[in-house]
Amino acid sequence: MILFCLPYAGGSGSIYFKWRSHLHHSIRLIPIELKGRGRRSDENLYKNVQEAVNDIFENNREEIENNPYAIYGHSMGSILAYELYYKVSNLNLRKPTHIFFSGYSAPNVTRVGEKLHTLSDSDFIDKVIGLGGTPQELMDNQELMQLVTPMIRSDFKMIENYVYEKKANKIECNISILNGKQDTIALEKLLVWKDHTCKGFKMYHLEGDHFFLNHNMERIVSIINETIVEEST
Repeated sequence: MILFCLPYAGGSGSIYFKWRSHLHHSIRLIPIELKGRGRRSDENLYKNVQEAVNDIFENNREEIENNPYAIYGHSMGSILAYELYYKVSNLNLRKPTHIFFSGYSAPNVTRVGEKLHTLSDSDFIDKVIGLGGTPQELMDNQELMQLVTPMIRSDFKMIENYVYEKKANKIECNISILNGKQDTIALEKLLVWKDHTCKGFKMYHLEGDHFFLNHNMERIVSIINETIVEEST
């Protein structure tokens, strides 16, 4: 079983590396590296969500076609996971056995508030740091922060400009919703995810804010292990 893991805005595949030593032996982790970061730092940034989804699909098509797999996406990664499911479904290829949507309300929920990607660099950086999740070493290095700002801004632009389109069919696999107890996402906005699947639905509340992912590795991986192994037997 493969577990594809999709990062949050500004994140790279490296945020999932530590999971490898905790995942069940039957699960092979594939952290998705998006353009503009890590080993792909010299590649052009995405213009929109669909371009990102197409890139993710093309780089992992062989694995998708030939192996059972599940998907985990946090925040921005949840939208990418959602659209990736429909990319695969529309091509009549192997669908995931499970999707874990983490730290994000359902895609059809209207989002209000200022669009951060339109702010000046200084205001944008302040807002991003205020959201939490930015490594201390990055916050302490202004040159490095300025270097990665275009990539982070591009991610926010993708998500803030994302337009939900109702799908003809619901997701045909079980889904799990993970959320931080101290996050600002209202419960009713999370429960809407249930309307997007015709299969099973579970919700987990973990200690922490929007970036609970960074402080609950063992608990999250335990949920993944139990879910995937149970569904595989």
